[in-house]
Amino acid sequence: MRAVGSHTVREGRFRHRRAELVYDDAGEGPLAVYAHGGFVSQAVEDRMGLFDWAPVLAAGQRLVRYDARGHGRSTGDPVDTDYTYPSLAGDLLALLDHLGAAEPVDAMGASMGCGSVLHAAVQAPDRFSRLVLLIPPTAWTTREAHAQVNRESADTIEREGVDDWLAAKGKRPRPAAVADVPEFPPTPAERVLPSVLRGLALSDLPSPTAVAALRLPGLILAWPDDLGHPLSTAETLAHLLPHADLHVSRARADIRTWGERIAEYLTGPRP
Repeated sequence: MRAVGSHTVREGRFRHRRAELVYDDAGEGPLAVYAHGGFVSQAVEDRMGLFDWAPVLAAGQRLVRYDARGHGRSTGDPVDTDYTYPSLAGDLLALLDHLGAAEPVDAMGASMGCGSVLHAAVQAPDRFSRLVLLIPPTAWTTREAHAQVNRESADTIEREGVDDWLAAKGKRPRPAAVADVPEFPPTPAERVLPSVLRGLALSDLPSPTAVAALRLPGLILAWPDDLGHPLSTAETLAHLLPHADLHVSRARADIRTWGERIAEYLTGPRP
């Protein structure tokens, strides 16, 4: 067992659609679930030092974070459609079933996890109370260029191997706010990675009409100058969701306050 702050982290596992999904469960109180971004895992995010979850636990929340299908400790098959946002949303809803979540829960997601959360909310809005969307990914009119890069990346890995893809990826400019965050190899195995990329290429956020139909309040956290996570997506979501708050961090020091911002939002009165 390990700990986040003074809270012991308990590991759990369950099976859903041919995969074993692994999650970390810590704290006591109202349930909040978190879905990470593509290619990483809970352990890698912790090593990156990108997000601080201790304030959420200290505020009296039960926090469940899980490794997405094919990522980290969770298993997955090389099936492209397993890694689309709607499919990953199904994994999130299955996690809520496994946890016995009878009441609406707070859901948080970063990048790919943001797509999982939004699609799960559209599929089953009554299962959620509030949304926290971190670095929403490129969507709608900006999505196709990103999808094309993912398709080409999948072809590169199958043709030349993962090292050439990583070398090319490492040459791309990084947002200034996270330029000093260490990078790690992708956690999906090389046999699965092309399917993850193609599944993401098949994905988009729910339509603006579907998002606007949600009656769920949201907190949106973003940073600028990121082609994969443009501010245009965050701004549009802030406009579509009712009672949405958008905060943009332009420096690493401000990103370190996100845990405190999330804790304050989740424990405050519901808009």
